[in-house]
Amino acid sequence: MKVSERMAIPRQKPKELEPCERIKNFKEVTLGLDEETAILEANRCLQCKKPTCIAGCPINNNIPAFIALLREKKFQEGYWKIRETSTLPSVCSRVCPHEFQCEGSCVRAKKGEAVAIGLLERFLVDWMVANKKNISQPCKVDRGKKVAIIGSGPAGMTVAFYLSHEGYQCTIFESLPVFGGMLAVGIPHYRLPRDIIGAELYALKSCGVKVVTGVTIGRDKTVQDLRDEGFEAVFLGVGAHVSKKLGIEGEEVTKGVLHGVDYLRRVLTGEDVDLGRNVVVVGGGNVAIDVARTALRRGSDHVFILYRRTREEMPASKAEIHHLEEEGVRIEILAAPMKILAENGRLTGVECIRTELGEPDESGRRRPVKKKGTNFVIKADSIIMAISQKVDHTADKGVEFKLTSGGTYQVDPLTLQTNVEWIFAGGDNVLGPQTAAKAVYQGKVAAESIQRYLEGLNLVKDRRFPGRNK
Repeated sequence: MKVSERMAIPRQKPKELEPCERIKNFKEVTLGLDEETAILEANRCLQCKKPTCIAGCPINNNIPAFIALLREKKFQEGYWKIRETSTLPSVCSRVCPHEFQCEGSCVRAKKGEAVAIGLLERFLVDWMVANKKNISQPCKVDRGKKVAIIGSGPAGMTVAFYLSHEGYQCTIFESLPVFGGMLAVGIPHYRLPRDIIGAELYALKSCGVKVVTGVTIGRDKTVQDLRDEGFEAVFLGVGAHVSKKLGIEGEEVTKGVLHGVDYLRRVLTGEDVDLGRNVVVVGGGNVAIDVARTALRRGSDHVFILYRRTREEMPASKAEIHHLEEEGVRIEILAAPMKILAENGRLTGVECIRTELGEPDESGRRRPVKKKGTNFVIKADSIIMAISQKVDHTADKGVEFKLTSGGTYQVDPLTLQTNVEWIFAGGDNVLGPQTAAKAVYQGKVAAESIQRYLEGLNLVKDRRFPGRNK
């Protein structure tokens, strides 16, 4: 097929549940591509000599290679090409913000729509499952050395995957009652079905990984206790599960004020959280979008999002924003909450103010500036702050870790080793709230470092996976 013919193929769209149907349940919204459509989409790839999409992928997946195999109908080979670099293609293909990563770096995006890399990756994963193909890899002989992994999110899963397959005895300690970390309690089922996480758990257990849920390191036992129990190395992958507060009047004392990841955690672990009919969500990222769409599915009638910048600055995925608006959520841009209004301690509304964009702040985005005299009120039964998260340092008990100014663990950027020789860290508790793919890559870096440490090798020389701040 000539380049001109490939360029003429429009981006293929996946089937989706209709908005009127999906807001009544938590079924997966995007249904993926069928075989014919996936091959057609794969034919849009130009197989660039210098594939910028690989550099845009935090894991460095060989994207042109797996797409080439897909369009030749070599689906199994395509899947294993992805698995050469990625431990969690079933997760990353669904929840990564591809438009800001691989697809954002696609050459075709410069003059049109990028190749749907995420959907093609998902097609290969789903094809393997649908056709009952073996997705397990053989594990090496037990080396007799134990590693403790604190946290079962994508970084912890990746560390466990690599080390267990190299013959190390891995135990994952998860403080939540469920496996999967933020994947399980921070991403609703309609974006990441729970059977996907269950399959990853099965794959780990099949290689001997032990998973202990409901145990909080730092409260139930310390990292030093783990050391005393014979674990020769520890990986910290506790994520960033603590919601940041906005600091406005009434936030601390008014009933009906919640925070994004806390609300999602409660709902996704089975709690019935009644928000009332009118809900205001503050924030413009994927957590805010997930909160708003979850509130709809839990029975709230009117859900608003307040975002202090413009729609173009919203960090959430464009697809998620599109789905949100299809489902009836209203986005109030250039607006910020000022005060919680209440009667008898119960929230009744939110006083807001209009904003305009000023000079860029430390993030590089234009700073929102409040416009005097533009206050207005939105009636609300609940308000949910979803502005960002920070690290919970319960696990630090008894250890003097060096931290960054942002409260994340300070690590060697090449090896992810903390200031404590036998403890390594990666994922959101090092990067801050980031994508699953970035956590996976850090898990690969940490796993290599831990193996080198356990075998008495130089942690830096001739690394396969060098650390990076990306």
